[in-house]
Parts: sequence; structure tokens; C-alpha cells
Amino acid sequence: MSGGPDAATLLERRLRIAAEAAGAVVSVGEAGWTRWASATFVGARHRLTLSGAGVAFDAWLAALPEADLPLRGHLVADVAVVARTGKDVVLEVLTVEER
Repeated sequence: MSGGPDAATLLERRLRIAAEAAGAVVSVGEAGWTRWASATFVGARHRLTLSGAGVAFDAWLAALPEADLPLRGHLVADVAVVARTGKDVVLEVLTVEER
């Protein structure tokens, strides 16, 4: 029995929804993740390449590190834009499983 979509799938969906709400169009290209854990938390580090353009996309991207991105069963602990080349943006996101 499946517990539903994983954090990576939920994150991609939430990013698209958040961009659309800001009037921006975004597409997700490459995406991957690795397990992550600390002494008290378990989660994943995600790396995604997004594509978009325009004023709405730029404004959404600038606000993204402080945005509330709710994911069922997970918390988004950190969002960072690590590279930008033309229309492509690389994000690193840390998600933590809720217990």
C-alpha cells in the first residue's frame, strides 16, 4: 500500500502551484534528491532545474527562499537559488519529514 507521492513529487507540484499563484510560468527540468539526516531530523536534499522568464518569474524567484511551501508530511526547511543561466535556475531545497 502506497503512502502517496514522495517529497520530491510534492515539491515539484508545490513549486508549480506557487509560481502560478504569482503569475509566473515555470517548468521543471532535471530533478533529483538524496536522503539527508541529522541527529534529530530525517529528510531529503533536492536539486531542481527550473525554467521560466519574465518579471513575474523573477519576482517569484526572489521571494522563493522566504515562501511558505506546504507539503503533506514534510516541511520545507530551506530553499536556495544556487545558479542562474538565462532562463534556467538551479534550486537546492531541504525537506524534513514530519513525525
